[in-house]
Amino acid sequence: MIETRTVGRTLAHDSAELHVQGAATYIDDMREPEGLVHVYPGFAKDGALGKIKALDLSAVIAAPGVIRVLTARDVPGLNDCAPVFGGDPILADGRIMFHGQVIFAVVADTREAARRAAKLAKVEIAAETPAVTVEDALAAKTSDVGEPYQFLRRDPARTIAAAKHSVSESFRIGGQEHFYLEGQVSLAVPEEHGAVTVHCSTQHPSEVQHLVAHMLHIPAALVTVECRRMGGAFGGKESQAAQWACLSALAARLTGRPAKCRLDRDEDMMLTGKRHDFRVDYRAGFDAKGRVTAVDVDFLARCGYSADLSNAICDRTMFHADNAYFYPAARIATRRLRTNTVSNTAFRGFGGPQGMLFAERLMEVIAIRTGQDPLDVRKANLYGVKGDTTPYGMKVEDNIAPDIIAALEKSSDYRARRRAIVAFNAKSPVLKKGISLTPVKFGISFTLTHLNQAGALVHVYTDGSVHLNHGGTEMGQGLYTKVAQVVAEEFGLAAADVRITATTTGKVPNTSATAASSGADLNGMAAKAAASTIKNRLIDFAAKQWKVPKNRIRFEDGRVLIGNRSIPFGDLARQAHIARISLSSTGYYATPKISWDRPKAKGRPFFYFAYGAACSEVTIDTLTGEMKVGRVDILHDVGRSLNPGLDTGQVEGGFVQGMGWLTTEELVFDDQGRLRTHAPSTYKIPCASDVPADFRVKLFESKGNKEDTIYRSKAVGEPPLMLGISVWTAIFDAVASLKPGVIPQLDAPATPEAILRAAKGMLA
Repeated sequence: MIETRTVGRTLAHDSAELHVQGAATYIDDMREPEGLVHVYPGFAKDGALGKIKALDLSAVIAAPGVIRVLTARDVPGLNDCAPVFGGDPILADGRIMFHGQVIFAVVADTREAARRAAKLAKVEIAAETPAVTVEDALAAKTSDVGEPYQFLRRDPARTIAAAKHSVSESFRIGGQEHFYLEGQVSLAVPEEHGAVTVHCSTQHPSEVQHLVAHMLHIPAALVTVECRRMGGAFGGKESQAAQWACLSALAARLTGRPAKCRLDRDEDMMLTGKRHDFRVDYRAGFDAKGRVTAVDVDFLARCGYSADLSNAICDRTMFHADNAYFYPAARIATRRLRTNTVSNTAFRGFGGPQGMLFAERLMEVIAIRTGQDPLDVRKANLYGVKGDTTPYGMKVEDNIAPDIIAALEKSSDYRARRRAIVAFNAKSPVLKKGISLTPVKFGISFTLTHLNQAGALVHVYTDGSVHLNHGGTEMGQGLYTKVAQVVAEEFGLAAADVRITATTTGKVPNTSATAASSGADLNGMAAKAAASTIKNRLIDFAAKQWKVPKNRIRFEDGRVLIGNRSIPFGDLARQAHIARISLSSTGYYATPKISWDRPKAKGRPFFYFAYGAACSEVTIDTLTGEMKVGRVDILHDVGRSLNPGLDTGQVEGGFVQGMGWLTTEELVFDDQGRLRTHAPSTYKIPCASDVPADFRVKLFESKGNKEDTIYRSKAVGEPPLMLGISVWTAIFDAVASLKPGVIPQLDAPATPEAILRAAKGMLA
C-alpha cells in the first residue's frame, strides 16, 4: 500500500470556516453588477393540463418596475431545456402539462417587483383531466416517457409456480423533495460579441452551457458557466438548474443587462422535480430455509410529464433491485409512466434506493413466512452463498458484504438485542420495538458509459503555489478538498498550498455531471494526472540540472530532495520556469473496464461496488403511530479513505436523509395535480432532534479498493443514503410483532399515519 502524507488525513472542508462565519459566497451573495435586472417565473394558478385559451399579460407589463415580459416567442433558438430527450419547454407554448408549468417570466428592476407583477397575469386554461397517480396513467393509457425495459434470467414464473413457498404483494414507495438550503438560482452577465457568462448553482455546468447556447442560438464557446459552490443539491441541480439559467440568459440577451433568477421556496418545490415514486408489484419463490429461488417484479414509476432523466433512473432501480442478494431466476421490469405532474428527476441514489427497498422488504416478508430471524434470511441469500452473477450479467468480484455484516452483527450486539426486544414486545401491549440489520451493495459508475470521464487543469506558479481546477462541482460534500489533497500529495505539499478555483466551462470543457458518486473517482484521477505531468517535468529538469538520477529526487513537506540537496518547492519551480519548463498541464481520466449493452441487458456497468450495513432499533406507538429511533450502528466501506472526517460526515448525513425519505417526508398531490406539500410547514425533513441519540458510525477497516481507483478509495456520496432503509425495515419488524406470521401492509414513507394504518390492519 502506498504511504501518503496528505491523502488519508482528516482535513477540514476547504470552506468550513467561511460556512460558520456566513462568509461563503453563493450565487445570491455575489456583488450585484450595475444595472442588474431580476427574473421571476409566471404560471397558471389553476389547471394542470390543457390548452392555454387566453393569456392576458397587460397588467403584468404595466406593473411598477417591470421592464419586459418573456414568452416563448422571445426565444431566439431552441425553446427546450431537457437534458436528453427533449420535451421540457423553457416557456410553455400554447399548452401546459402540469400545474405550475412556466408560461412567462417577468423582468423587473427588483425581485419583489417581478414577483408581485407575475401574480397579476390572467391565464385561462381549457382544463382537461390530469393523470396524477400511477393508476391514473395506467387507466388513461397515456404514452410512457420511455420504453418498458427488463432484465430476465431463466424462467422465474415457472420457478415460482414450482416453489414450496411463494409470496405475491403490491406496495408503494414514495418520492422525496431535495430541500437543498440554497434554492435554484442563476446570474447571467452579457459579454461582448453576444457572449454570456452564467453563474449557476448547478451540478452540471457543461449541460447548462449547451442548453443556454441552443436557446440563444449561439456557439457553446460563447457561453461560460461557473459554479464555485452550491448550498446543497442531492441531484436536484443536475438537470433542474438549466431552466432558470436559460431564463436569466434570455433576459440578459434581450435587455443587455445582467439578469438574476432565484426561486422562492414554494415555487422551487412546485416547479422542480423530485425523487421518483413507485408502485411495486412482485411475486417471489423461496424454500423452507428462506432462500430465494425466483423473483418477478414490476416497478411502476410515476415520472411526470417528460422524460427528464427517468430512463436512466429507472434502469438504476433495476440494477439495484437485488441489493446484496443472489436471485437464481429473475424478471426485473420497469414502466416509465407519464403523469401530469412536474417531471421527477435525479436524487441521491438515482433510483437505486427504491430498488434496494424492494429487496429488503422481500427479505423481511420471507422471514415472516418462514418464522426465521430476518438477518438469517439475508445472510442465506447474499452473493457468494449460492451465486455471484447479477441479473444483468455482471460478476460480483469484490464482495465484502458478508464480512461487513458479520462485523456489524457482532459490534452492534444484534442477537442479544433481538432477544431483549422479543421479551419487551411480549410484555408491552402498546409500545412495540423493532430491530433490523440491512446491507448495502451499490454500483459505482454512470451506467451511460461515455459519462465516465473527467478533465482537470493544474498550474504551478513560480513561488510554489498551485492552482487547481477540474470539472467536478462542490455542493458541500468536500470534493474540492479531496481533490486538493490528491494534488498536494503529488507535489509533497500541504493541502493549504493548493488553491481551489471555481468550476467553469472556460477552463475544463465537456464535463459530466457531478453525480453517480463519481466526483472524487473521476476528478481525483484527472487532477493527479495533470499534477504528475508537471512533476515529471520538474524531475527531468532537476536530474539534468544537478546531475542526479531521477530515482533520487523526492517531493516532501514542501521541499524537493535532489540527491543530498534539499530546496524549497518554490525554488525548483522558479528555476524550471527560467529554464523554460512548462508548469501547467491538463489531465484526463476515463474509467476502465466498464461497458454496458443496454439492448442485450448485459455487461459491466459498474467499475466496482461500495458496501455498508446499518443496524437500527426503533420504538413505535401502536395507538398514535409515532416512532422514535433509539439506536443506530453503521459500518460503511469507503476503501482507503481520502479524508476520513469528510467521509464520516457523508455517511452520517446520507443515513439521516435516507431515514427522512422513508419516515417523515411525504409528497402529496391532489387530484388536480397540485402539490400540497410545498413548504416546510407541510413537508417534514429530519431535524436535529431526529438524529438518533445513540448513533455509532465507523468506517470499515479496508486494505483499499480492489480496483485501481484514486489511492484505492471508494465513492461515498450516494451509498450511505441506503443505510436508512434499516430504519424502515425496523419499523416493519415492530409492526409485524403485533401478529406473528402476518405481513404488515406498510408503505413508504412510514409516517405516523402509515404506521397507524398498518398496525390497525394487523389487529383487525
